[in-house]
Amino acid sequence: MNILILTIVVVLYLFIIAYLGWYGYRKTKTTLDYLVAGRASHPFVMSLSYGATFISTSAIVGFGGAAALYGMGLLWLTFLNIFVGIVIAFIVFGKKTRKMGHNLDAHTFPELLGLRFQSSFIQWFSGLVIFLFMPLYSAAVLIGAARFIETTFAPQVNFNVAIMIYTLIICAYVLAGGLKGVMYTDALQGGIMFVGMAIMLIVTYVKLGGVSIAHQALTNITNLVPAKLVEQGHQGWTRMPQLGSPLWWSLVSTIVMGVGIGVLAQPQLAVRFMTVKSNKELNRALTIGGIFILMMTGVAFVVGALSNVYFVNNPAFGKISLAVAKGNIDSIIPTYINSTFPVWFVYLFMLTLLSAAMSTSSGQFHTLGTAIGRDFFEKGIWEGKKTKYTMLLTKLGIVIGVLVTVIISYNLPGNIIAIATAIFFGLCACTFLPTYIGACFIKEMTKAGAIASMLVGFFGNTFWLLFVHVKESEALGLCKFIFNVPTIAKYPWTVIDPIVIWLPLSFLTAIVVSLFTKKIPKEHIDFCFKHVVKER
Repeated sequence: MNILILTIVVVLYLFIIAYLGWYGYRKTKTTLDYLVAGRASHPFVMSLSYGATFISTSAIVGFGGAAALYGMGLLWLTFLNIFVGIVIAFIVFGKKTRKMGHNLDAHTFPELLGLRFQSSFIQWFSGLVIFLFMPLYSAAVLIGAARFIETTFAPQVNFNVAIMIYTLIICAYVLAGGLKGVMYTDALQGGIMFVGMAIMLIVTYVKLGGVSIAHQALTNITNLVPAKLVEQGHQGWTRMPQLGSPLWWSLVSTIVMGVGIGVLAQPQLAVRFMTVKSNKELNRALTIGGIFILMMTGVAFVVGALSNVYFVNNPAFGKISLAVAKGNIDSIIPTYINSTFPVWFVYLFMLTLLSAAMSTSSGQFHTLGTAIGRDFFEKGIWEGKKTKYTMLLTKLGIVIGVLVTVIISYNLPGNIIAIATAIFFGLCACTFLPTYIGACFIKEMTKAGAIASMLVGFFGNTFWLLFVHVKESEALGLCKFIFNVPTIAKYPWTVIDPIVIWLPLSFLTAIVVSLFTKKIPKEHIDFCFKHVVKER
């Protein structure tokens, strides 16, 4: 009976998603519609689409599991998500991105940067970076969704089947409806996510005896932190790790800073600013976006940390919390939900996770398609001479991107969701953020300065991941293969995230090179910034 009810709920949900994808298809008449939703999105739809694309299963499942390991310190990421990812992104970057995108008739984030600096290289190189590395982030989102589906439907549905069904559904409506179809489905999915997370927070506190009792109980189990984690700086789930310890660097530099700052340079989010017709829409979307992000990440991190109390007190899981056991932390939230909550909420939360995953995946797949179709082939290889093939190339890029993502999903190890997300966010920050800031605010930044900054940020970040930062260098094995050591550096460099080193160096490169290279013509700069400052 439970399986029957669950099947009915899922089929109804997918029917509604299919209708919205079809509606987006009907509304998509031109390339402008397919790539930037005709630049006429409603602020409510835009804000929910931005938030739902931003927050995925990597935030709820991956980072929720990470909160179960690190504790409440992860709430600093919620602060940065709201302050940087919403307030600064919408007020400081969003308005200029929207207007400059209109002035230049840019359809993608790489195209905005390329046109601003009059460089086809910037556009096709950015598109290639996105296409090559976003599948890692996309795979993390797929894994989060598939883990919960597998846990909920076991033994009828296994991990591999869950991934295949999931990707086929998303691929269908992204291919058909373009960004309009993506944003319509995002709005529905964002609403489901909000309701599901609100209920999860309330029920968690009720089950644990209330807010103060639950948090005190989490403090009281500090003595159960395994010795191995204590040696790395763990001081309990209601305290930050010891300053300067390996866990502190991992939490602060990789997770909090990497994701909290890297959000500004996320291509799939920046393009949302170009989908509204005026800054008034962005102002109206700001409050909705802030509340949504608070409800998503704040709840996920608090519940993730508090799950330790449940696991410790539940005889079925023993005296040691699941979060600090040797198991896969990506399974913590799914296990907590399935073993703690009534069946009806498991169904609702499954829809919440499906919505979180599908909204993010659809945005990622659309961005993958535009990156390889428009940015790399049309504007890079063919130098803008075959615009009639834009939609066809974009759709082909979506299919290829989906296939690559699925292949990666099958081969990634456990405990990878939060790490893979942080890697991509950090890479985007080091590669794109200085150039993006220069495009919006620094008229004196030159084409050579922008290119040099991107190259330093990209190759520096990649080098650090392959040979210095021990988590990635050890897992990838290239450093071991060449030098017969897991990393070529010594502590503390081995636990310092690339963003701490290479984002400042990327900025410095842009400034220094711009001082000594040819300036962009004043006429072009004036055109780029036309009405950018005046419009409110």
